[in-house]
Amino acid sequence: MSTPQSDAHSDMHFEQGALPGEHPGRSKNPVIKVHDLAWLEFEKPDLMQAATFAHDFGFGIALQTPTELHLRGAGVGAPCVIIRRANRSRFVGVTFTAQDAADVAKLAKATSTRPRPLPDALGGIAVELRDPTGLPVRVASGMHQLAALPSQTPHDFNFGAELHRTNATQRPPHQPATVERLGHVVLETNRYQEALDWYLDHLGLIVSDFMYYAGQRERGPVMSFIRCDRGQTPADHHTLAMTLGPRNRYVHSAYQVCDLDALAAGGEYLKNRGYRRSWGIGRHILGSQLFDYWRDTDGFLVEHFSDGDMFDNTLEPGWAPMSASGLVQWGPPPTKDFLGTALRRETLDDLKAIVGALRDDNEFDLTRLRGLLKVATT
Repeated sequence: MSTPQSDAHSDMHFEQGALPGEHPGRSKNPVIKVHDLAWLEFEKPDLMQAATFAHDFGFGIALQTPTELHLRGAGVGAPCVIIRRANRSRFVGVTFTAQDAADVAKLAKATSTRPRPLPDALGGIAVELRDPTGLPVRVASGMHQLAALPSQTPHDFNFGAELHRTNATQRPPHQPATVERLGHVVLETNRYQEALDWYLDHLGLIVSDFMYYAGQRERGPVMSFIRCDRGQTPADHHTLAMTLGPRNRYVHSAYQVCDLDALAAGGEYLKNRGYRRSWGIGRHILGSQLFDYWRDTDGFLVEHFSDGDMFDNTLEPGWAPMSASGLVQWGPPPTKDFLGTALRRETLDDLKAIVGALRDDNEFDLTRLRGLLKVATT
């Protein structure tokens, strides 16, 4: 094992590398290698309410009509969230950015589909596929690039005798944290292995870390943190994360802010506006991000993060048992809301999903359910 792999996967809660015969975490011959996550799509009944939360969370608004809302980060690029008006709230799908138009055409040919133009407000072309769970997955190229907006400046810190700030105070503003960009999305699926292989084979994503249920490693992983393969250019520790569960659903999405002060002061702003914190503030183990999780006005889980790990394509996956304590280096313990064990409006639907999954032909069986139930207590 190379030194970079050892350095990246040798600390808390990790077991280094795969055992013989375990999943390699990448495809031998992917169709293409996507460059990044472009945007997520939702439907919501109240776009004015969605726009208010978007402002308070720190998004910019690139487009607002009676039927559509485009949210953006401060960086150059396409919108990172698209919300359309509908009768009920739901997550619709995900779009990745291709390296170029040739890759869009290559993926379309390999999947017997055709590239189609995106709406004029976005520009470019895309091929639309469905992953094994039925989730719409677009891969796009040539979109309009929104110009950069003013962003927050990271603070200068004094560390012991190392002074970076003299005759000046430190006063983080009481305002929303400025979202810089979309970082990642987390999905739950009851067809985890099949879906994982689909993303690796079609989009060229590679696994940074696997997790497995304690005592069930021989049955294979149940969660993966997956990054884009940009060769020697470092990419986010995970652009997509997938976890085994009783249903196919959105779990959360994460948006980068400039530093801990922006994250904390932005959290104070959200709290003072009456929004509900789900979990935070802390620092993750897998990915190392500083994190702060919130519920938006439709109940979707969204995250502010900063200071995440960046890996190039030389690192092989780490392996770790899944546990609640394995989610955080420091900070409060994971909440019931974050773990999905709190009583809420959707609890009955969750129980129905578990019963349905146990009856159906998928990867979520009784043994996996026992493993999942242990996670919250370990």
